[in-house]
Amino acid sequence: MQALTTYHTQNKERYLNELLELLRIPSVSADPAFKEDVKKTGEWVAASLKKAGAENVEVCETAGHPIVYADKIIDPKLPTVLVYGHYDVQPPDPIDLWDSPAFEPVIKKTTNHPEGAIYARGACDDKGQAFMHIKAFEAMLANDSLPCNVKFMIEGEEEVGSMNLGPFCEENKERLACDVILVSDTSIISNDCPSITVGLRGLSYIEVEVTGANRDLHSGVYGGAVANPINVLCDMIASMHDENKHITIPEFYDDVEVVSTAERTEMNKAPFSLDNYKSDLAINDIHGEKGYTTLERTSIRPTLDVNGIWGGYIGEGAKTVLPSKAYAKISMRLVPNQDPDKIVDLFTKYFESIAPDSVQVAVHPHHGGEPAVTPTDTPEYKAAHKAMEATFGKAPIPVRSGGSIPIIALFEKVLGVKTVLMGFGLDSDAIHSPNEHYGLFNFYKGIETIPYFYQYYSELKK
Repeated sequence: MQALTTYHTQNKERYLNELLELLRIPSVSADPAFKEDVKKTGEWVAASLKKAGAENVEVCETAGHPIVYADKIIDPKLPTVLVYGHYDVQPPDPIDLWDSPAFEPVIKKTTNHPEGAIYARGACDDKGQAFMHIKAFEAMLANDSLPCNVKFMIEGEEEVGSMNLGPFCEENKERLACDVILVSDTSIISNDCPSITVGLRGLSYIEVEVTGANRDLHSGVYGGAVANPINVLCDMIASMHDENKHITIPEFYDDVEVVSTAERTEMNKAPFSLDNYKSDLAINDIHGEKGYTTLERTSIRPTLDVNGIWGGYIGEGAKTVLPSKAYAKISMRLVPNQDPDKIVDLFTKYFESIAPDSVQVAVHPHHGGEPAVTPTDTPEYKAAHKAMEATFGKAPIPVRSGGSIPIIALFEKVLGVKTVLMGFGLDSDAIHSPNEHYGLFNFYKGIETIPYFYQYYSELKK
């Protein structure tokens, strides 16, 4: 490990400059206008893996964006770790809320990152975290200290639902065969309180459409006599929560896992300051389901949220119309035992049932994913625990995350192995938001910690 520490110190500046180069490529998978940039990013990642010493490097074409594969098999008898990450990023919108251009990375000091943070789309989610693995791998190969076999699968469609990852895994089971999957696409509690994610919520994502008259109408001539789809849609959405912020869709909670009082008590022992939470978000008070703490609301309880809503005239000045249509994008975060497809069906039936006769409605499902919970008594979890303890100087806390990584359940189903979620970001890093950033401390700490995982995992699997 001393040789690795020396190598890291000698190459820190190069690591950073390479990451900045990667962050300059606008690999927005959701927007077809960036298709070539996404492809370019995949090729960049493949070249980086090859330069680091990986073999069998391939940019694998799919029906969508490419998946990058690479490996280094030093001995088939040794354990094999499959590293998963993604090189695609969220759209930068709203662009005018960025303090600096989303794809022109800059380094600034912040309260949470006094040593500096990289501001750019994808800095934390997930280019910066995926790139840590390539640099850690490079350092281990350069110092002849790789203790196990390593495979890489880095995709370009995570932010749009990983639609082609399942077929790729099915078609490449032998090539992807491994003992554990290692993912850094999650966060820690804080830089002085490491944690390992042991649970993820699932997701059902849909778009709804409400149609009134067959054309936009003059609001003076027709207002008050014809339904306004935007007003109706707002009423329908509002009715989906009661006064206790409980979701009103019939049967929605039927399969929700009941978390024991003992586990809830342990969960709430994690360091958390409500005052700091509100201050960081510039809010006066919190909001959520009655009877649950903030930590519980964001991890063990399902949610229903509007992610976007639009309709009518939103240009400069005034245009007095009753719009013909209104739309909304809605996501539902799910907890263990909830099935994404079943939830979509329940939502659709309910949405259609509460629509007044004055409008027509349509529900269009998008991507989704199943929730996942990982055990803490396995060799892979213990290896991650020991690795973080070695570099942070204190034992990490197991936590459940409110986010969703739908492919975790897919990996277990198709490849038959568990996943370790060993991320290094912070919840305050503004992923998916303007001014996304990733601390230099976190970037370098990840590169330092990953080799310890390989070492301890190899020892525990003997």
